[in-house]
Amino acid sequence: MASVNKSAVAAAFGRAAGSYDRFAELQRLSGEALLKRIEHLEAQSVLDAGCGTGAFSRRWCEAGCRVTALDLSEEMLAQARLNEAAQAYICGDIEALPLPDASVDLVWSNLAVQWCSDLSLGLRELLRVTRPGGHVAFSTLCDGSLPEVHQAWQVVDSRPHVNRFLNERQIIDATAGQLLDYHCETLTLYFADAHSAMRSLKGIGATHLHHGRGSGLLTRGQLQALSLAWPQYQGAYPLSYNLFYGVLKRD
Repeated sequence: MASVNKSAVAAAFGRAAGSYDRFAELQRLSGEALLKRIEHLEAQSVLDAGCGTGAFSRRWCEAGCRVTALDLSEEMLAQARLNEAAQAYICGDIEALPLPDASVDLVWSNLAVQWCSDLSLGLRELLRVTRPGGHVAFSTLCDGSLPEVHQAWQVVDSRPHVNRFLNERQIIDATAGQLLDYHCETLTLYFADAHSAMRSLKGIGATHLHHGRGSGLLTRGQLQALSLAWPQYQGAYPLSYNLFYGVLKRD
């Protein structure tokens, strides 16, 4: 994957911080699925890497853990603080964590590592700050996500409007043999119209493209063309996400 413009990613999520929780159904579903995969694990200290507004940071706090919430976006961290989601808040990059070695029992990262330029580097950093015997639990998007957006935009222009994500094999390879458990699934959300589907992507900040061009504002003509081209299911407009859940153990 090409190098990701982290300041542009942070800005996109910063713009979405105020609306994020209204549109974060995918993040809720993904997080709940990831929790089920590690419900047998115990941890006293947790790093929420890519915390967003802190919904799952707060869950870990309520479970009695000491939680550090980390995000690339200052605005997201501000929302997390308002939500009293953690004991500590850090603005930082998963690929260069400003934390000492072996400092937490568990790293939790729900739908954040897809913004890494180098997933293997990001996962090494998450393992670095995990104590021996501790775990890293992460979810990320896989290749083939959002086919409906890709299909619909083909009738408007030839530019890419969906990021390309790593495939299952590439994600497994990036774990460098540390993968303890993994699972893949497709989650599909349904919307009343194409505009609502596109607004949901903007609402969670997922409008920054790795090649540097966002979708921008839709004209009326573009929206009509997208609506006609969007594949429908029983009158609804789907958005499909291919998800990878992984659990790593620090030796």
